[in-house]
Amino acid sequence: MGLFSNYNKPGPGVAPDAPRKRGLLRLIEILGRDMGSFFKAGMLAFASCIPFAAGAVLAVLSHGLLVMIIAGIVGGALAGPQLTALADTILRSLRDEPGFWWQTYRRAWKRNAKASLVPGAIFGLLFGSEIFLFFHLDTMQAGSAIIVMMLVGTALVLGFFTYIWPQIALLELPLGSLLKNAVFLFLAYLPASLGATVVQFVYWAAVIVLFPLSAPVFLFTNFWVPLVPSLLIVYNGLDKSFGIEDAIRKIRDAQLSPDGDESGDA
Repeated sequence: MGLFSNYNKPGPGVAPDAPRKRGLLRLIEILGRDMGSFFKAGMLAFASCIPFAAGAVLAVLSHGLLVMIIAGIVGGALAGPQLTALADTILRSLRDEPGFWWQTYRRAWKRNAKASLVPGAIFGLLFGSEIFLFFHLDTMQAGSAIIVMMLVGTALVLGFFTYIWPQIALLELPLGSLLKNAVFLFLAYLPASLGATVVQFVYWAAVIVLFPLSAPVFLFTNFWVPLVPSLLIVYNGLDKSFGIEDAIRKIRDAQLSPDGDESGDA
């Protein structure tokens, strides 16, 4: 799905023969070039998560698990399309694709909105449940073993969904295949998966533990700050598994050939 777009549209990008930087230098490069796009896509994702956040706060204050379940499912479903579109924005930057942000974002959102609803609901339910349990550790009188299991479970949710959003943006797959691929990708590229998971876990742990002091900072950093380095870390594995770069290269070659159709989206 996300691989087949018009790559001849004018817009910001990099020279096609420019060697790619690695690691921190690569992160600095894409942030310097596309941070505005990340921020705008992140703000849309943040806005879509307001129902989830409001429900989570209400559930914690009222000690209502049912409220958290409803907020997680409904709020997560509402946020799913925007999280996928944010992942699509980041992936386009990682593959140095030229184009204007709003045009590509809008196409990605329309294309992937329906497929993002159920994964979003699952993510919201799992992540929301972890938040609810975290704020009720005293009530539960949880021991150290339970706390460790909760932390590991939260980390796994974040790690697996690092692979879910890119798959929705790149491919047309049923939910079962998305989840199965996420598990296989996580294990196949375990060092990168753990690195991406640590980045997201530390970020979200800081946001939750420091809340409400973290709220003003989260307003601006929201989802794009942890997701950019996380996808950068796992991008090589995604490329090897799905042939992202090769597919784009073939599309570009076809569009540049004399018989290629350069007028519309491929």
